[in-house]
Amino acid sequence: MKNRSWLKKNGWLILLIVGFLIAPFVISKFYITILCEAMVMSLFALSFNLLFGYMGQLSFGQAAFYGLGGYAVAMLMTKLQFNFWLSLVAGVGLASLVGLIVGYFCVRLRGIYFAVLTLAFGQLIFVIIFKWHDFTGGDDGIQGVFPPEYLKSIEAYYYLIFFVFALSTLVLWRLVNSPFGQTLKAMRENSERTEFLGIHIARYQLIAFVIAAAFAGLAGAIWVPFYRSVAPSYLTWIKSGEPVMAAILGGPNVFLGPVLGMFIMTFIHAYILGFTHFWPIIMGTIILIIIFVLPGGILGFAKEKLKEKRDIQNQEQVGRRSG
Repeated sequence: MKNRSWLKKNGWLILLIVGFLIAPFVISKFYITILCEAMVMSLFALSFNLLFGYMGQLSFGQAAFYGLGGYAVAMLMTKLQFNFWLSLVAGVGLASLVGLIVGYFCVRLRGIYFAVLTLAFGQLIFVIIFKWHDFTGGDDGIQGVFPPEYLKSIEAYYYLIFFVFALSTLVLWRLVNSPFGQTLKAMRENSERTEFLGIHIARYQLIAFVIAAAFAGLAGAIWVPFYRSVAPSYLTWIKSGEPVMAAILGGPNVFLGPVLGMFIMTFIHAYILGFTHFWPIIMGTIILIIIFVLPGGILGFAKEKLKEKRDIQNQEQVGRRSG
């Protein structure tokens, strides 16, 4: 009975995984590329939402860690001929280390001050990467970042990205549903009461900040060898705005909300660029509609409606029993 109940509840997830596994056999290479980008950017959005949706702090510097992960892999593989897998680990490590340093200062602030300070640090890192031409390639970036021979085909790298995305999503889901995640939610709802209970808020927020930086760095590190290059645009505040829009679109208070939002944004971007370069106008219009019509995002709205439906059904069952 338990197995049947689990299958009934999570059947959609099984179908989704099967769909991703067979996708390279049924769709063109163009759409495989779009799927790869959507998964990488979704991981980036999930890392951001750990801070925004669960900790209650808006970060405008998340792209700095995404870009640092990518640059670490690019420089190690092209300049030092470093091992691909060790380069990925180094990219995550660099993003985590910088996240620890930046987070140490940022978690002391709240609200708009936190957002502005993350933006300032993000832009500082961007300027260093952009200006240090001899080391980072400056505005030219770094080209020719090739994965190992067995991962050079688009299908092989697709499965690597899918595995990293699925495993990272599982880890983050377990994290936000753990006691640590519940503590983050408590801080989001009422930081003063949480601190009164004896919880060291700054420490928890710093840990969350480093974890978010690590997963953002992983997203950048895994993307660069697929795209074969990295550029300073990976670290701009505009890039940091993409997970913000994805979270608003899908719903920041639902774990997979940013994933849905990022998939929608990625595919709309790919479609609109086919006939116009003014995709930000269309995307901005969609975001405004969502804010006014579905303030909790698409999945947030759906969750609320399902809750209302269950409440009505429960009330009807109580009425029948009492009648």
